[in-house]
Parts: sequence; structure tokens; C-alpha cells
Amino acid sequence: MKASHIYCALFMMLAISLSGCRKPSAVNELEKAAASMEKAESPPAPATPDPGTSREPAGPPPGKQVQQAIADYKAGNMEDAVTRLQLLRRTTAITPQQRMALQDSIAAVMTEIYTLAEKGDPRAIAAVQRYQQLQNAR
Repeated sequence: MKASHIYCALFMMLAISLSGCRKPSAVNELEKAAASMEKAESPPAPATPDPGTSREPAGPPPGKQVQQAIADYKAGNMEDAVTRLQLLRRTTAITPQQRMALQDSIAAVMTEIYTLAEKGDPRAIAAVQRYQQLQNAR
């Protein structure tokens, strides 16, 4: 009887600990960011617009850029995906909620890329180097 209680308690502890171990997938996080970017919400207009800066990105809209990053990542073009996400991170044409979704997706992508780079994947190593170049270029 006492042993069954111990086994039951161990089983419950194992079930609870495993339920909290969900690792976010990079593609899932990118898709969440893309969905957030495609919402019809527009960022608030600045109180006094600066004539030297543009609120709109030079390329496609943010949602399209995230979709392109997803396609690049799925195709194994990690360096292109990292570059696209880093450039999108610097744009001012997204809302704070969209920026948070983008940050989460970049974190998930970089976690997977760092894991692959540690295993010796040359594409991942190139993506890490590109990410570091873009971080240092700030």
C-alpha cells in the first residue's frame, strides 16, 4: 500500500514536470509573428513627424517579410532568414505587440540555429556569424 502511494506521487511529479517542458518551435514562433504582422492594426503616428525619417520600411510589408523569413528558414537558408529578421527588428513600422512577437520568433530561431551550429552545421555557423555581424553593426 505504501509503495503504491510512492509510485503514484512519483508518476504525478513526472507528469507535472514533463507538461512544462514544451520547447517552442522556431517555425511556430515565426508563424505567430507573421500572423501578428498581418493584422490590420497600424502603428500609432508620431506626435511630431521627423522629415528625415520614414515610418514605412523600404521593402515589402512586415507580414510579407516574416513570411519570406519562414520560407528561407524552411528551405535551409538560415543566413537569409536571420538577416531578414534582424532588418525587420530595426523597422519602426510595427506595433509593440508585433515587436514582441518578432522578438519571440527571433529567440526561437536563434536557439535552433545555435543548437545546429554546436553540432557543426555549416549553414547554422554562417547564420550565427551573420547574426553577430548585424548585432555589432548597431
